[in-house]
Amino acid sequence: MCGIFAYLNYCVNRERRYILEVLFNGLRRLEYRGYDSAGISIDSSVSRDGDILFSTPLVFRQEGNIESLVKSVYEGLLQEEGGSWTIGCFLKHGEVAETDLNLEESFSIHAGIAHTRWATHGEPSPRNSHPQTSGLGNEFLVVHNGVITNYEVLKETLVRHGFTFESETDTEVIPKLAKFVFDKANEEGDQTVTFSQVVLEVMRHLEGAYALIFKSRHYPNELIACKRGSPLLLGVKELTEDFSVEASFHDAKFLSKDGKPKELFLSSDANAVVEYTKQVLVIEDGEVVHLKDGCVSILKFDNSKGKHDGALSIPSSVQRALSILEMEVEQINKGSYEHYMQKEIHEQPESLTTTMRGRLIRGGSSKSKTVLLGGLKAHLKTIRRSRRVVFIGCGTSYNAALATRPILEELSGIPVTMEVASDLLDRQGPIYREDTAVFVSQSGETADTLLALEYALENGALCVGITNTVGSAIARNTHCGVHINAGCEIGVASTKAYTSQIVVMAMLALAIGDDTSSSVGRRESIIDGLFDLPNKVREVLRLDQEMKDLAKLLIAEQSLLVFGRGYNYATALEGALKVKEVALMHSEGILAGEMKHGPLALVDENLPIVVIATRDACFSKQQSVIQQLHARKGRLIVMCSKGDSAAVCSGGSCRVIEVPQVEDCLQPVINVIPLQLLAYHLTVLRGYNVDQPRNLAKSVTTQ
Repeated sequence: MCGIFAYLNYCVNRERRYILEVLFNGLRRLEYRGYDSAGISIDSSVSRDGDILFSTPLVFRQEGNIESLVKSVYEGLLQEEGGSWTIGCFLKHGEVAETDLNLEESFSIHAGIAHTRWATHGEPSPRNSHPQTSGLGNEFLVVHNGVITNYEVLKETLVRHGFTFESETDTEVIPKLAKFVFDKANEEGDQTVTFSQVVLEVMRHLEGAYALIFKSRHYPNELIACKRGSPLLLGVKELTEDFSVEASFHDAKFLSKDGKPKELFLSSDANAVVEYTKQVLVIEDGEVVHLKDGCVSILKFDNSKGKHDGALSIPSSVQRALSILEMEVEQINKGSYEHYMQKEIHEQPESLTTTMRGRLIRGGSSKSKTVLLGGLKAHLKTIRRSRRVVFIGCGTSYNAALATRPILEELSGIPVTMEVASDLLDRQGPIYREDTAVFVSQSGETADTLLALEYALENGALCVGITNTVGSAIARNTHCGVHINAGCEIGVASTKAYTSQIVVMAMLALAIGDDTSSSVGRRESIIDGLFDLPNKVREVLRLDQEMKDLAKLLIAEQSLLVFGRGYNYATALEGALKVKEVALMHSEGILAGEMKHGPLALVDENLPIVVIATRDACFSKQQSVIQQLHARKGRLIVMCSKGDSAAVCSGGSCRVIEVPQVEDCLQPVINVIPLQLLAYHLTVLRGYNVDQPRNLAKSVTTQ
C-alpha cells in the first residue's frame, strides 16, 4: 500500500539537489505499491538561535503521481538571486509559502523523509498526504504505512488538550501525540528526554498496524523508525574517504559511533534501496531503530514499560545482524520492455527455471526422480499425518492455491480446504492442532494473511509459508516454508509470481506424496513435465500478437465471462481477475459446472465468453458446455490443446486459442499466460496505466 522512504547522509557532503533526487528516486521505486499522493520533508538552511544551531523541516505534499510532486517542487523555484532560490513549500491545506533555498547548498549531515500515500482515511489531497505534522513549525513529522485503529480516541484526547487537526487522516494523531509527550516531559522538568523515549511513549498509545519514520526539529539530523505489522527495512552504506566506494565492515561496528562517513536508508521494501546498497537489516515488529551521529541503535519496545518515577523509560538495546540482498538493480528496471507487466509476463520461462533450480532431482540414483524442498524437509512427516491441509490466501495467491488443490489431494490423500484469509478471520473458522495451514502471499506482508497466520498459530496448527520475499513477515513467523524465487515483481497485477506459486505448490504435493509407492509413475510424469515447462511457456508466449489482435476486437466491450473447471477453474478466476484489475473491464470467472445455475441467463450473441477446454479429465464436459453455449448463439473464444480445434469448435463457429499440452496439474501455468497477455494488451489499447491500476496496490498491508 503506502510506501515510506528516508535518506540520511552522515559525514559526507551532499547538495540539497542530490538529496531531493535520492528521495524522489526512492519514491519512484515504491510507485508499484500503489498510491494517490506523495510528499517529502527536507531541512531548510541552518539558522542560529543564541548558541543553538537549528533548521526548520520543510514539507512538500502533492496529490497525484510522484512527477506532480517533483514538478511542484522544481517549478516552485520562482526566482534566482545569486544562487538563492525561492521554493513553494506546502505547509497546510496545500497552501504555498515562499522560502529562500539554495539547491547547491551542501550538508555534511542531513535527514530527509518521503512517502507515497494510498488513501484509507480522507480523500487524496495535499492536506491528507504525508508527512503529517504536529502543527506550525513542523516540530514532529511522521510518514506512516498502515492504519491506526484507535485514532479517534487519541484525537478526542488531543483536541481536549488544545490540538487542532488539519487532515482527515488517522496518521495526524501520531506527530501531535509526539509533541504532546515531548512538551509534557519538558513541563515536568525532564530536559534530557531523548527522541527514542518520545517515540516509545507514543507507541504505547497506538493500536493497529504501522511502519513509521519520525523526524523532528528538536532532534536535528536524527531519524527514528519503528513498526508493528507493516514492512520496513534499513539499508547501510559505509563509504571510504573518497565518499564513493562502499567499504566492508563488521556488524558490531555499524552499531557504534565510529565517525566514518556513511549513508543510511529506510524503506518499505528493498526495491528502493538495492541501487545504493545490498547490506540491509529487516526491522522486526516492536523494534525502534534510532539513527543518530552515524550510529544505529535498536531498542525493543515493551508495552508494559511506561514512565518510571515520572520519567520516560529507556529500554535496553539489542544486537542485530545485517543481511545481504540477493537481487540486482537490473531486476527492478524495465529493460527493453514498455511496461513491467509486459516484462514480467515474458520473464516466466526464466522465473520458473529459477523457482525449480536445485529442487528437482532426476537421475543418478535408484530413486531417480524426486523433489527436494529444504525448507520443509524436517516437517514432512508432520504434514503427512495432518488431519487436513488448509490453503489460506487472498486474490491471486488464493487462485494459485486453488489450482494446486486437486494434485495435493490426489498425491497425499489428505483433505484440502480453501480459505480466503479475510473470510476465515470474519468467521473465526475452526483451525485445529492437527491441521497444516499453508499461507500463500507474494509479498509475505499481506495484512489479512498475516492476521490469519496469527490466528492459526494461536490454535496450534503447523504453519507453512509460501512467499516471494525473503525475510518477509510470513517467512519469519511460519514454522517452515518455501520461497518461490520468482524474482522481483513490480507490476501490480501478479503474473510470474502466480505461475511460480503454482509450481512450488505442485512440488509441495510431490514432496508430501513421496512416501506413496502407488503414485510413483504419476509423480515421475509430473517431474518430467516440470523440467520441460519453461520450454512450453516460451512456446505459448508466441501467442502475443494473436492475443493483441483479440484485444482489438474486445476493446469496446463492457464485460467478459471466463468458464473453467477442474484444474482450470482457478485459471478462469485468475484470467478474469487480470482483466478486471488492469483493463478495468467487468469480468467474471465461473465454474463451468455451475453454468446452468444462473450464468446461462447472461448468454447472447454480444457477450464475449472464454471457455478453457484443454485436454484433461474434464475435457468431455467442457465440450458439452461449448455446445450448449453455441446453441444459445454465444460469442465464444475457446482455449484448447494443440490439434483440438476441430473437436471444440466445429465449422469455425468460434475463435480458437491453441496452447501446448502438458501434465494436467501443470496446465494452469500454460493456460493463464494467454489471458495475462490479453489483459495486458486490452489495458494498453484502452489507454490505462497497466503497471499501476486505478485504486489498487501491490502489497496490501492494511485490512
